[in-house]
Order: sequence, then C-alpha cells, then structure tokens
Amino acid sequence: MATAIDAAQVTYQAPDLEVMERFLTAFGMTKAEGSDENALYMRGNGTQHHIHATHKADTARFVGASIEVATRADLDELAAMDGSSSVVESTEPGGGYEVEMHMPDGFRIKAIWGRAAVEPLDTRAPIAFNDIRDKRRVNGNVRVAAGPCPVHRLGHFVLHVSDHDASMAWLRERFNFLDSDYFLPPGQDGPVVGTFVRLDLGETLVDHHFMLVLQSERVGVHHSSFEVTDVDGVMSSHDFLLEQGYHLDVGVGRHVLGSQIFDYWKDPFGFRIEHYTDGDTVDASYQPTKFNGTASETTQWGNRPPLEFFD
Repeated sequence: MATAIDAAQVTYQAPDLEVMERFLTAFGMTKAEGSDENALYMRGNGTQHHIHATHKADTARFVGASIEVATRADLDELAAMDGSSSVVESTEPGGGYEVEMHMPDGFRIKAIWGRAAVEPLDTRAPIAFNDIRDKRRVNGNVRVAAGPCPVHRLGHFVLHVSDHDASMAWLRERFNFLDSDYFLPPGQDGPVVGTFVRLDLGETLVDHHFMLVLQSERVGVHHSSFEVTDVDGVMSSHDFLLEQGYHLDVGVGRHVLGSQIFDYWKDPFGFRIEHYTDGDTVDASYQPTKFNGTASETTQWGNRPPLEFFD
C-alpha cells in the first residue's frame, strides 16, 4: 500500500469563481499562480502549491481530494490496482505526477507526487499564552484586530458515504492509514458507523485525524478543515467573517474527538468549511477509542452543533 504523507488539496466545482475567491480570501487563503477563468487555485501559508481548487461548472459540487504520497513507487503501486488510472503528469499548477482513483461512492481521490513546493508566506507568530502555570508572554500584550486569519494548511476532510465498511476497505487497500477513533450509534455497542483515520509516519507526530469516513443517507462531503495560527486567529476571523455577512454554521467550540477548537462556516455555494487550531497530535502508538454520543455531544464547550449535524 502507498505511504500517504499529507492532505494536499480538496477540489470543488462552482458556477462563479469570483464569488468563491472573495470568500476564500476572507477565510484566509491566497490566490495561487496558475489560476484562470476556468479554475481557481487557493493556497495557504505552507509549502503546498495550493490546498483548495474550484473548477468552473454550472452545478456546484464536491469533486474529491488529493493525497500526497512519499515516492514515485507509491504511484506505480496504486496505478496497478483495479480502477486506477495510469501514472500521468499533472495538469494542475505545480506539476508533478498523479494517479486518479474513485471511491465506491464516486469521490475522486488523486494520489500525487513530485508537485513543486512553494515558499511559505510570512505571517505572525503564534501568540504566547499565559496559563496558570506558565507565563510565556512577558512585557508584551495581545493586539489582534478582526480580519482574515491566514490559513496554514488543509488538515482534514470528512466524507459521508453510503457504505462505511466498503469505503474503509477501499482506503485500507490503497493507503497506510491508521484508525484513530470510532463512531458508534448513540447508546449502542455497534456497529462502527464512522472511522477517524490518520497518517502513519511512525514516531513522527501527526494530526489526530486526516479524514473521517461516516455512514450517512446523504452521500457527499461534510466539511473540509483548515488549520490557522492560534485561538486568537480563530476568534478574530470569526468576527471578520460575521462583519462581511458570511454564513456562520457552528462555532466557536472545542471538539471531543481530536480536541480542536473549531469554527464552521458555509461558503457561498453551501459547502461547510472549518477553521481549527489546537488539535491533538499522536504517533503510530496511539490506540483508537469508541464514541457513541450524539452530534451535540461531540463538543466539550462552546457552540454545540444540532442533532442533525452529521446527518
């Protein structure tokens, strides 16, 4: 199986790229080189050439995601599997090579390798936090105005699927993901209806989850999630997006699974998108737990999602 090393990008379609660009700029992304009237590529502050792509089309929809793999040999291995394309040169800005595949519900998954990295963008450093034991901010203060908080990277995405087990089998056959935690129906011992998966990079720390695969009657993307600098970034961006008239979905709060401080919004085409910070990091030794609460019980504090949040 291929060694996945990063969530490279999510890809959508929408009828108005200018509208999408205005929102994603307010959300904290930057237009990437190679964008044109038919495709919008937005980058974060990190080294991925772009982390969000939107292609112009009459109907808005989620297309899929791209996963960066460790070696060209990983692409060759994936290309040899049923349903995969051959290894081809990418036509997206940044170049490299890719293999295209489709999950059982039709989500397009691209494995990419060799895309050119870009120089990180300048941004402020995280603000030192003075907790009850450690006073790290000395002779300084906090002054953060409402405004776009620069997005650093794509952290994870969540897919609603018609057959959880079949989708997980498809992923496990192709990538070296590790399970982090499991969703069970509220008040029941099984079956598993949702699995959080993470990258397997051995002793190197990774995010608690890279993807959540969740059984649902509504097949599609639930949300895409992007990491920002710190909690002041989440809150200053929250106020700015409200001032700009954008649609707040759920936030701000702190998750149970993954512990992220979250803030969910809806883009102009109805897709859920998340700012987060302060998520859990784990290594390959972390063992999964089981959670069988309701959607509102996935929040420790703050704005709780409605019961139908994961429907």
